[in-house]
Amino acid sequence: MMNVYGLNDAEYSFHTGTEEDCFSAFENAVEKKEWIIIPLWKPQFLHYKYKIRELKEPKGLLGSVDKAVLLLRKDKENMFTKTHLQKLDGLQFTNDIIAELDYKVSREGKNIDEVTKRWLKNHH
Repeated sequence: MMNVYGLNDAEYSFHTGTEEDCFSAFENAVEKKEWIIIPLWKPQFLHYKYKIRELKEPKGLLGSVDKAVLLLRKDKENMFTKTHLQKLDGLQFTNDIIAELDYKVSREGKNIDEVTKRWLKNHH
């Protein structure tokens, strides 16, 4: 990807690391007002706090567009009533909603169950 898009020629370099390394590199670059290119995805918490300019990737080297999807394992279906399942089916989580919830847990250190309960109470 670095060669295909000429990033090496533009004196960018690629560094491997953990997800947290990637997130920290992005946040540090923003703080220092430096240019950085990072392969991010949606949904993901950085999109909640920052206005991130999404670059076009016409060659499709990063794959397809991500989306938030609510899943329930078939073997756990019996834990819910029909009414519960209908309510779950009716939930619509956009990437922006997931980014917000993820930010509150990942960066604000809030409990995932409390964040989720509060969101559901305020939106349903």
